[in-house]
Amino acid sequence: MNTANNELLVGIDIGGTKTAVLLSVNPPEVIARKEFATRPAQGWQRAVDLIKSGIRELLAEKGFDASAIMRIGVSCGGPLDPDRGIIQSPPNLPTWDDVPIKAIMEEEFKAECFIENDANAGAVAEHRFGGGKGSQNMVFLTMGTGLGAGIITNGRLYRGTNDFAGEVGHIRMTRTGPVGYNKAGSAEGWASGGGMAQVAPKMVAAALKKRRKTSLAKLYRSGGPITAKDIGLAARKGDAVAIEILESTGERLGEVLAILIDLLNPDRIVIGGLAMRMGDLLLEPARRVIKREALEVPARTCQIVPATLGESIGDAAALCIAMGI
Repeated sequence: MNTANNELLVGIDIGGTKTAVLLSVNPPEVIARKEFATRPAQGWQRAVDLIKSGIRELLAEKGFDASAIMRIGVSCGGPLDPDRGIIQSPPNLPTWDDVPIKAIMEEEFKAECFIENDANAGAVAEHRFGGGKGSQNMVFLTMGTGLGAGIITNGRLYRGTNDFAGEVGHIRMTRTGPVGYNKAGSAEGWASGGGMAQVAPKMVAAALKKRRKTSLAKLYRSGGPITAKDIGLAARKGDAVAIEILESTGERLGEVLAILIDLLNPDRIVIGGLAMRMGDLLLEPARRVIKREALEVPARTCQIVPATLGESIGDAAALCIAMGI
């Protein structure tokens, strides 16, 4: 496959579990993609070498020369220095201490490279191509193991003074409670997959004490973790205790969303991760709390929807960075 110079966008999506590299001419369409395990315990150099070799393999596979690359976009969890293009030891990449990924990629491929945190990049991707398309003021929540947010105001990404805008998971909801962001009772502790895993054993134990049946009992008695995935699967099979755990998490999510609605007055909140997979089991309790807690007019105006890019959001996010956020 041949193309003129400077028409190709390269996306790099770096996660704690896996890293993907991809090529595109017309985002969000992906014409070639390669994925490998990140393995942060083995250090950053191995992964960066695999990123470089992966890009070169995809270029060769599609008949591109490196001179075809217009820009490179890197999506990665924070903290980051996006201006200098440095990854600064994110929690899921503890060995990636001050990695100058921008300089490395620009030296290797002689093309401009941009870097952005994954929540901001996900917000831009959902705004351009997904559940936030057509909105002017949007909040995107990354509701996975943790809870973060990217904020779009008047159609543009809002970063804040130090690029820390959107750290909604750090908001304290209660004086005590499940831990997230190293803070007991935080929004991340109450409204995330990691929080659900902390709450579930207590709710299962209380149910068993009342002699209620639940398919989560075996996991609880084994002493193993009860993950958000376990809870979602059980809830979809009608397990009443699992449904109650989701409702409780959804109610806490609703409290967080009510705060965002009152503060930011968005026309849409798009929620990824758990909301995509669990839908109304999680979102209906959240909507009920919003109706009760948030200001009436902003609450009525704001749509609460699951993200629509699904598992491809990481790819689209990296390409949005390459397009230029």
